[in-house]
Amino acid sequence: MRYSVSPSVCMLSSHLRLVPARVRLVHSLVRSPSCSFMDLKALVSSLNDFASLSFAESWDNVGLLVEPSPPHTVNTLFLTNDLTEEVMEEALQKKADFILSYHPPIFRPMKRITWKTWKERLVIRALENRIAIYSPHTAYDAAPQGVNNWLAKGLGVCTSRPIHPSKAPNCPTEGTHRVEFSVNHAQDLDKVMSTVKGISDVSVTSFSARTDDEEQTRVSLNCSQQALMQVVAFLSQNRQLYQKTEILSLEKPPLLHTGMGRLCTLDDSVSLATLIERIKRHLKLSHVRLALGVGRTLESQVRVVALCAGSGSSVLQGAEADVYLTGEMSHHDVLDAASQGINVILCEHSNTERGFLSDLRDALSAHLERKINIILSGADRDPLQVV
Repeated sequence: MRYSVSPSVCMLSSHLRLVPARVRLVHSLVRSPSCSFMDLKALVSSLNDFASLSFAESWDNVGLLVEPSPPHTVNTLFLTNDLTEEVMEEALQKKADFILSYHPPIFRPMKRITWKTWKERLVIRALENRIAIYSPHTAYDAAPQGVNNWLAKGLGVCTSRPIHPSKAPNCPTEGTHRVEFSVNHAQDLDKVMSTVKGISDVSVTSFSARTDDEEQTRVSLNCSQQALMQVVAFLSQNRQLYQKTEILSLEKPPLLHTGMGRLCTLDDSVSLATLIERIKRHLKLSHVRLALGVGRTLESQVRVVALCAGSGSSVLQGAEADVYLTGEMSHHDVLDAASQGINVILCEHSNTERGFLSDLRDALSAHLERKINIILSGADRDPLQVV
């Protein structure tokens, strides 16, 4: 176990230097009210409550990626956009117990853990120094107060909605399909109800209905994909029932304000030149890359901006907007957008994400009730420079 004095208790540290080493160790175990600690499992659970990992894309690798042997307590959480070896060295110097790296340092499967590659070395150093590594990535992209919402703040006053809304992790009802049909006669109803209730993964309800002045019983059942085939096989034996059968596919409901990308409508139109200056100021950049849409100029008015932090080609494709704002796009995707009269602003991948970490630090501090120290990396930066 490492014993250290946090920078936030510098008043204590000046006293600790004046006492014998034996007493200094005892004092280092005393934590100030503003600097407590959390169990790793409790911290991970709280982070998942802050932004559910279910928001992440299916291809992504999110959550706890490196876990020291339990028990593991966390006193210092270290925030970074990219976990490079330089950033890892900084985390070690800051006595971090937990690194939250927005981008997952482990993405493709590893077949071995050796000193040969830089990502393998990150894992080795984390485990040797008992540092957990967690990555939220696209879960934070989709979250209501996540990366894309932060990026939209740089546009000016606007209303926004996700370009691709996230869906709830589960359907509000059981099953994947709903089957509905009407039964005319009581004897037929008894047989139908008895049979469908005998099929696994089927829930059945019925109610009285009147069609063409005829009393009927409407049967509605929810079932799984596998049970659906058995239900259809049974109903197909009765042509009259089968011809009146409706089959609905149940979808997970969309989540409000949650999803990939944002389509932003400015309250007041501005020139493209003005919008660019706002973006540069928000991202603290001196330069961005611009592809003018066909027939557009720097004085062209902008009202609708489609944005996606990071690499936005797949998210922005097909979005109707005056401007596409993202970190990077392929050459041919830029050509396609420009040919439609859409201006494209590229700021480099992590430049559209990194500034969010300052807001995240404050939000996490409040969410975790200031139980642990949260430090923002000073070594983390975009690998590309304008020279």
